[in-house]
Amino acid sequence: MTADQQPTPTEPGPPAAPRCFGDGDPLYEAYHDDEWGVAVHGDRALFERIALEGFQSGLSWITVLRKRPAFRAAFAGFDPELVARFDDADVARLLADAGIVRNRAKIEATVANARALLALVESGRTLDDVVWSHAPAAPERERPATWTDIPSQTDESRALARELKSLGSRFIGPTTAYASMQACGLVDDHLAGCRVVLGRIAGPDRLAG
Repeated sequence: MTADQQPTPTEPGPPAAPRCFGDGDPLYEAYHDDEWGVAVHGDRALFERIALEGFQSGLSWITVLRKRPAFRAAFAGFDPELVARFDDADVARLLADAGIVRNRAKIEATVANARALLALVESGRTLDDVVWSHAPAAPERERPATWTDIPSQTDESRALARELKSLGSRFIGPTTAYASMQACGLVDDHLAGCRVVLGRIAGPDRLAG
């Protein structure tokens, strides 16, 4: 290739926009980009997300995320019909499983919540119906600029927690309910400067890295 055939240098692309959380950890980055704030439907999927948010209580989410494959194996893929059949021997098995969070109250609540879900379905309703009936009317509020702009609970999460408890669910307070609403896309709390938000504006191919 001669000098006059050299390709014209290209301008460097824009620096990668930051994420709300997860930068530097591929697993966390993928969860942030592809799952958090994305609408989740279906009783089994919602049961899993709410259960994992309960296990996360008092811990960091990345801890639970790294254990998610082990949770799925331990809890029969979060199939409510199978989990509802768990007995004392299963609880003992789970308490001995180092791959998950070994908390008796959380384990027993997950089994109880699977049974509550089956009772709900027998009554003619679904968990999807219940959860999404508490989605805030859009637009909920201005997009948060910082984490301090994001509430830990809202009127809707308090109402969701109350209804789930009234249906027999356990270990679900308004803070866990709000975290579940974030995880399941009922609310979108990506910060204004987050790469996900900027990507929607500019198009996904415009953000580097």
